[in-house]
Amino acid sequence: MRKNTIDIITLGCSKNLVDSEKLMKQLEANGYKVTHDSEHPQGEIAVINTCGFIGDAKEESINMILEFCQAKEEGRLNKLYVMGCLSERYLKDLQVEIPQVDKFYGKFDWNGLLEDLGKVYHPEFAVCRHLTTPKHYAYLKISEGCDRKCAYCAIPIITGHHVSRPMEEILEEVRMLVAEGVKEFQVIAQELTYYGVDLYKKQMLPELIDRMAKIPGVEWIRLHYAYPAHFPEDLFRVMRENGNVCKYMDIALQHISDNMLQRMRRHVTKDETYALIEKFRKEVPGIHLRTTLMVGYPGETEQDFEELLEFVREVRFDRMGAFAYSEEEGTYSAKHYSDDIPEEIKQSRLDKLMALQQRISAELNQEKIGRTFKVIIDRKEGEYYIGRTEYDSPEVDPEVLIKVEEGHRLKTGTFHLVQIYEADEFDLYATIVK
Repeated sequence: MRKNTIDIITLGCSKNLVDSEKLMKQLEANGYKVTHDSEHPQGEIAVINTCGFIGDAKEESINMILEFCQAKEEGRLNKLYVMGCLSERYLKDLQVEIPQVDKFYGKFDWNGLLEDLGKVYHPEFAVCRHLTTPKHYAYLKISEGCDRKCAYCAIPIITGHHVSRPMEEILEEVRMLVAEGVKEFQVIAQELTYYGVDLYKKQMLPELIDRMAKIPGVEWIRLHYAYPAHFPEDLFRVMRENGNVCKYMDIALQHISDNMLQRMRRHVTKDETYALIEKFRKEVPGIHLRTTLMVGYPGETEQDFEELLEFVREVRFDRMGAFAYSEEEGTYSAKHYSDDIPEEIKQSRLDKLMALQQRISAELNQEKIGRTFKVIIDRKEGEYYIGRTEYDSPEVDPEVLIKVEEGHRLKTGTFHLVQIYEADEFDLYATIVK
């Protein structure tokens, strides 16, 4: 147990990671040594940044808290603090159920931790972070909260209304991160396309990305978590005209049958969804689409599920994730629908959907054999350098494996042209184009 050292443990999404990075910077400004490694905690103080999105995430957060409570009871830890989404949502319950935690903070009041440690908040570091990612890429959070109110989603309950960050503040952060060596930005929000509506009375994502792309040193910009209804179509032009805006869109569609979309309160139809995908591919040739789909939502019939399978077969998403519906207390679904799909049917549908996507992914990857791509090198692992194309986001998408060759060293964070010679459903294998 190291004196004056604090361990930050981050669970959940990349939006949580940004919060942790900001807290780490503030703690360092107050003289602490800060680590970010849940596997090998060293400090006398631990701060767990929790996730409260769905059942599995909540269980993971609770287990992590209990693990550190045990460390405290065994004398391996002096103080334990908990923040984040789970803490925001269940603050009073957690205080009663897990009294070993010294204090719980919500998602937005973690600055109070500094005060409780006898330290001060440094406003001059308001947009500064201690990056936990490899130094060549960073996540860039442009807003908090969500106004969409999808029937199944607890996020608005946890984070409240959509709040955009001022554009100039975001651009200042980008310039600062570029000066620190960041080349690639994963632009994130609970819902990207709503950006600016609260501050500027209109959707401002296209202008923000256009201005970001003009900043010297910004090599790649990748967009995550868009919403299909009222999509800001000027973004197509921005993606076409700026070579450093990756031809990549992460757009969670959830389902395709009108029955399900209506019950989910998605405010979009099957026909509108197909039309939007067609427009993406027409306006931005070569774009790779990532989506997330849900099975087992209350009332999902076999016909609804067959429509979903047909949708995936037809559209052939480049990247796709899926999950089974999990009822979340306080949501519209929990109040108005019965969770009536048996777990074994949910799992069977999920397995069938993912098996279909694996076949599609394998076929799409095979089509890349012989082609040349620009990749960024993330790390060296065993006998391979691991890189990504503009169509691959860190952590969630396929990687490009390049065999380590004698006398041919590839530095992390550098770009190289490679030719694909082999592929499976997950990864590509490539050689450097000399």
